[in-house]
Amino acid sequence: VAPDKKRDPIAAARTNWERAGWGDVSQGMVAVTSVMRAHQILLARVETALRPYDLSFSRYELLRLLAFSRTGALPITKASDRLQVHVTSVSHAIRRLEADGLVQRVPHPTDGRTTLVQLTELGRSTVEDATVTLNEQVFADIGMGTAESQALVSSIETLRRNAGDF
Repeated sequence: VAPDKKRDPIAAARTNWERAGWGDVSQGMVAVTSVMRAHQILLARVETALRPYDLSFSRYELLRLLAFSRTGALPITKASDRLQVHVTSVSHAIRRLEADGLVQRVPHPTDGRTTLVQLTELGRSTVEDATVTLNEQVFADIGMGTAESQALVSSIETLRRNAGDF
C-alpha cells in the first residue's frame, strides 16, 4: 500500500474559501497564509540553530547589526531604526543581552543625551559563532534553489515597497 500523500492545508483552505463564495479574494488569502506559514517554518529553523547560543533571532539581529557597525556600538534609537522595530523592543533585547554579558550601555562620547549599546568581546565572539552556525544550518540551504529564492525576494520586495516599508 502506497503511503498517503499529505494534502496541503493551504490548498484546502483555498477550496473552502472558493466554496464559501470568496473566490475573488482566495489568491490573496493563499498568498498571506503561505507567507505566514513560510515565516513559521524558517523561524523554527533559525531558532533551532541559535538555541546553543541562547539567542532569539531578534537578539541575534541586534548583535549582528552592532558587529557590522564601525565601532561595535550604536545609539539605541539608530539600532531601532535600522532593525525597523520600536525602541521599546530594542531596549528589551538590550536588557536580556546585557544580563548575558553580550552588550553594555555606554554614554555617547560627545552627546550626553544619548546612550550607546556596545558589543562586549563575549558578544562579538558569540555573534560570530552564531553566524557561522546560521550560514551552515539555515542560509546555505533554505529549501529552494537560487532562482526560486531570487523570485521570492523580488516578490516580497514589491510587497514591502507597496506597503511603504522603504
